[in-house]
Order: sequence, then C-alpha cells, then structure tokens
Amino acid sequence: MTGKTHIIGGIAACVVTTRFTSYDPLLLTAAGIFGALLPDICHSGSKIGRKVPLLSKLVSTLFGHRTFTHSLLFLLLIQVLFSLFHLPEEITTGVLVGATSHLLLDAATKNGIKLLYPLQMTFRLPLTVRTGGPAENGILAVLVLLVVYFGQGII
Repeated sequence: MTGKTHIIGGIAACVVTTRFTSYDPLLLTAAGIFGALLPDICHSGSKIGRKVPLLSKLVSTLFGHRTFTHSLLFLLLIQVLFSLFHLPEEITTGVLVGATSHLLLDAATKNGIKLLYPLQMTFRLPLTVRTGGPAENGILAVLVLLVVYFGQGII
C-alpha cells in the first residue's frame, strides 16, 4: 500500500479505538500515524525511509522489505521498548494500533508480509490488491468513510 493509505488506515484504526477507550484522541491518533508509517522503515523510498535514510538503509540491509518490520516480533519489540521508556499509554497504544493497521493493509497486497518472521512464510489475505492500483483507491475511500463516521464528536 502507499503511504497515504497507511496514514488514513492508521487514523481510521485510532479513531475507532478512541470509541472504546478514554484515551486522548489527538495524542492517540498522532502516535497512530507514526505507527502506521513505521513498518516501512525497511524501504528507503517510503515516507519514513526518506526522513531517516541511514536508518532505513541499515534496516533494509539487515532484514529486507516486509520481513522483520512487518511481523508480530516487531510489534512486540515496539511494546517492550515503549514500556521501558514509560511513555504515556496513548502513545504506545497509538503506535501499536497504527503499526497493526499497516501490517493488515500490506497483508492485503499480492506480496503479503512475513508476519511470523523469522519464519519465511508469507502471509496474505484471501483477497489482495495491487499497490497503487484502483482497488487500493477503493480501500482508501472506505478508510476515509470510517474516519468520518467514527470520528464524529471526538474532537
């Protein structure tokens, strides 16, 4: 998926999450946007990869694209690191919700993800789309509708 779809996916996931929690919606959503972009640190052409090119190149060299940073192990690492720094729960939850939305969206592409990394099994949803294609635009539209529907009255 493209960066804009990941951003809207992270926002949608966080807006829905705020309906079931008492978290500050702005803090949760800001963290969710970061989390929605974070797994693509392994791709130098991604939105986040262009912001920190040296880190992106290092992660890409060590792991490749859509492996470690697109896995449950990566989500666990985020949880552990954020708990060590005693960050507000909204930030940790937002980053995890955003990153999870990223994994789910990339699992809906033909290339899939290595969800159980270091195992090399590729995980993909039964229905897949081509990144940047018309079906992705349809997914983007549905995500925007979710944001509008669930976001009413939050702010």
